[in-house]
Amino acid sequence: MFPHRRFFGIAPAILPIAIAFLSLVVPASNAQAKDAADDCEGVIGLSVLASPVAPWNGAPLRVIFSSEKPITAEFSLAGPDGAVAVKSNERHGGPPYFWFAEVASPAAGTWHAKLTRDGGDADCATITREITVGRTASAPIKATSKSVWPVRGAWNRSTENLYSAWIEKLFDAPIEQELSWPALHEVLRDKSRNFLFNHLGLDEDSKKLVLKPDCADLPYFLRAYFAFKTGLPFGYSKCTRGGGGKAPRCPQWFNIQREESAPATDQNDAQAGSGSLFGVFGNAAAQTTPSRASSRPPGLVPGFGYYLRTTVANGVHSGSGRTAADDDNTDYYPVPLTADALRPGTIYADPYGHVLVLVKRIAQTSDSAGVFLAVDGQPDGTVARKRFWRGNFLFAQNPSLGSPGFKRFRPVVADANGGLRRLANAEISKDPQYGDFSLEQSKLGVEDFYDRMDDVMSPEPLDPLRAMKETITALEEQIKTRVTSVENGRKYQNGGGAEVAIPSGSSIFETTGAWEDYSTPSRDLRLLIAIDVVCGFPDRVARRADRYAMPKDKSPSEVKGELDSLLAAELAARKFSYPRSDGSTWTLAMKDVIDRAADLEMAYNVNDCVELRWGAPQQSDEASTCKRRASSAQRSKMAEYRAWFHDRRRPARE
Repeated sequence: MFPHRRFFGIAPAILPIAIAFLSLVVPASNAQAKDAADDCEGVIGLSVLASPVAPWNGAPLRVIFSSEKPITAEFSLAGPDGAVAVKSNERHGGPPYFWFAEVASPAAGTWHAKLTRDGGDADCATITREITVGRTASAPIKATSKSVWPVRGAWNRSTENLYSAWIEKLFDAPIEQELSWPALHEVLRDKSRNFLFNHLGLDEDSKKLVLKPDCADLPYFLRAYFAFKTGLPFGYSKCTRGGGGKAPRCPQWFNIQREESAPATDQNDAQAGSGSLFGVFGNAAAQTTPSRASSRPPGLVPGFGYYLRTTVANGVHSGSGRTAADDDNTDYYPVPLTADALRPGTIYADPYGHVLVLVKRIAQTSDSAGVFLAVDGQPDGTVARKRFWRGNFLFAQNPSLGSPGFKRFRPVVADANGGLRRLANAEISKDPQYGDFSLEQSKLGVEDFYDRMDDVMSPEPLDPLRAMKETITALEEQIKTRVTSVENGRKYQNGGGAEVAIPSGSSIFETTGAWEDYSTPSRDLRLLIAIDVVCGFPDRVARRADRYAMPKDKSPSEVKGELDSLLAAELAARKFSYPRSDGSTWTLAMKDVIDRAADLEMAYNVNDCVELRWGAPQQSDEASTCKRRASSAQRSKMAEYRAWFHDRRRPARE
């Protein structure tokens, strides 16, 4: 992400700790030693964060060290008595890389957090931070009338690295483990994952804050949560959705010091009505005048919850991520396709409206391909982890769709008057803390994009058979995710849910309410594309034979034949189950899903029984429990829209 420049930032949450530490161990007469320590930290790009913001012996002490460089080191926490309470050689991430330690009941006094490097020279072998743990809790941070939360620090390389480390730890687990939560707040309440849990000392994460973002909200919710905890600036744009051959634009920008007027309607109403103000025919002149949101309740924690769930959730949508790559008035800016740039917290905006957040990079090994993992939010609030591959991350070049691809949040900084603004693209390019703005993705064709990503994830040639299996696994994960989505629709039906009206035209892909929550047109279109990717993988290997570690004694056509056989065997062997209408379980093979691809072109309607949504043949035992079907009028509409799914193309916005 960042060029090899001098490291300047100190995490604002530990700034008082760092200053106190330096005043103790670096006397004025020893400025040379201080410069040497700064150089050591600058070389590896060190960031440090202690939590809570004011450590005391009544709360767990959590400390994280992060670096730009993949150094080998041991991280330890020693108590006031000098005894080491915890130590670890486990390095996470890459990049940034980080070490984490926690003490459940820290004694009051001065703690020493040390990062001891293997192979470092004497001056740089050990980096230490002193952390004072109080006997009582300090006075809590209070709300201010001038901002949703008080700004105590700045976005820079240090805080960006800590943000990436927080994201990775929040969603970390072995790649083979399926991760899914019914809502984002379930993740944030997990103390083992969220090292900012109750960071402010206000019991803020125990107050049952409910956060259920959809895919467009999720990156904003994560960014705002981290900024709220660490006292960093935050803002968001009000954007159009694009149309008429043009990408979305963002004519207004609001931030925690310049709030948008509170909407008079609830979230669903506001989103449903967004088509008139911020939809295809957005009119900046008609938009509301910014002012303090009078409906935001007093108090730091209640005010933050309202701001996130209502103000931000009503203000952003998927168009916010599809803005033109060279547009300065946006919340995101595009980055180069490199392993260094694609860090946790980076978003992926696909051209059809879906948004994902990168959470981890797994480097290629001799036994497996490299992988990027991401999370996304669904309309029903579900947050799930999935891997990068063509079936999940769609890419297209079409001016009317905007600029898809990987992007990062544009830094929000303080201006000369103390107000907030965003850095422009040229400023990001020149800023020594960033320097990663790039138009590379906007110049790539579809195949070039995926070829480039293959090279980034796995720089060394891949074993074709192993790569085939990993691609099948990615499709398997996508199918199992659909099981959850369809099951949510079954529960809606069995709970007495009324018939859901089907939107007209391209609106089936972009709407709100029960249709978006329980129908699956966008997800099914992605699944059909994913099926094509898996079925076409042997041909892809033959086309890019130089990309794979081909056996010396076999031609590309012979390897393709082996892959075809492997594909057939794996699809027949891999199975999954779904609950039928009556709750009984029915098992299918992945081959069944492939064979039913044509039926899945009309299987997204929540008003149909789940058996039909899985393509069960008429009069089959599988379909015998089906008791519900969409109306003939709705089926006629679906037949009219079927070509979009058959051709694997999403229609232009109307």
